[in-house]
Amino acid sequence: MFSERTAWITAPSPLSIAVTERRAFPGLIDLTVSNPTAVDLPPLADDLIAALADAGVRRYDPDPAGPLAARIAVAEHYASLGYVVDPDHLRLAASTSEAYGWLFKLLCDPGDAIVVGHPSYPLLDDLARLEGIALTPVGATWHGRWEFDLDSLDAAMTPRTRAIALVHPNNPSGAYVTRDLRAALVERCRRHGLALVIDEVFLEYSYHDDPRRAPSFVTCDEVLTFTLSGLSKTLALPQMKLGWVHVDGPDGPRAEALRRLEHIADSFLSVGAPVLRAAPVWLRHREALQRPIRERIAQNLATLQRALTAESPISLLPVEGGWSAVLRVPTTRDEDSWVLALLAAGVLVQPGYFFDVPGDGYLVLSLLPPPDQFVMGVERLQAVVAEDCVVTPVRW
Repeated sequence: MFSERTAWITAPSPLSIAVTERRAFPGLIDLTVSNPTAVDLPPLADDLIAALADAGVRRYDPDPAGPLAARIAVAEHYASLGYVVDPDHLRLAASTSEAYGWLFKLLCDPGDAIVVGHPSYPLLDDLARLEGIALTPVGATWHGRWEFDLDSLDAAMTPRTRAIALVHPNNPSGAYVTRDLRAALVERCRRHGLALVIDEVFLEYSYHDDPRRAPSFVTCDEVLTFTLSGLSKTLALPQMKLGWVHVDGPDGPRAEALRRLEHIADSFLSVGAPVLRAAPVWLRHREALQRPIRERIAQNLATLQRALTAESPISLLPVEGGWSAVLRVPTTRDEDSWVLALLAAGVLVQPGYFFDVPGDGYLVLSLLPPPDQFVMGVERLQAVVAEDCVVTPVRW
């Protein structure tokens, strides 16, 4: 009765059951929360909410590409970052998740494959399965930062590979694509006739400048390139469902991709008129909307850096951007056991394997929780790990 596309949806795991049961009791410090509307940040200002009441919503005037005014606003947003974007090269979706689905439909037949860099946000696996395509994982190697393994990329190529997908910066490691890696990716896309799919939802949340860092891929016209972003992370407005795809590349493939994407979008017409009308107003307030997120991340990251000294059995991996931090813990336990031990102490973290972090002994934290809770959560984490290491010698 049911499709093979959903055969992977199984009963909850023991770990997820334990988390659900613990949430039913008070006192849990959640260091996984990444919803910016649920972490005591300043509420959206009334004048920005009022933008949803634009009188133009009374009329239904669908545009499968997205209304020109909204696309111009997205282009102006990129201009404020120093990038020139043609509004005609943008297609608006309800979210980056929907945009991924569109691109999988555009580029792949059932059974085709897209190479995806790991560590990676697990949602991509679900989206690919629902489209009947395969993701070919290519891991990263650790050289003081996670670096995409080009030898593994070459080995992963098959005649059914259609694109290379990366997150810039990576979620959860926070590592940006470098200029050298960008050049290598473009060369391989040319050689194999592939497209690039680059998710840039965290692009603007960098912690420091780095001349090695690649700019936004909206500047990549050497090969067919799809750059994704949206309001969920860019403006910390996940409840206002709007994402976009920028299409660039050689004139012929770009024009054909835009034409086909417009037809796919026309089959859904999923973005609501109030959001489309309000988006230009919200995008003009980018700096004000991002400021509380930046301040929260900086404060919680500083807490980790102060707490996890060289003497600590826990280490904080260097992070370049994004909303997450990756911790290395001793392998005296597997990652599920660490999560359960911490859960018993009233603090929730995520195991590294949720994000396909290679190897064992990694935990992932959100940097968005309220600072007082974050401090208490880190203290509990340290206490549990320290007590475990007294009983069992540390090994990495």
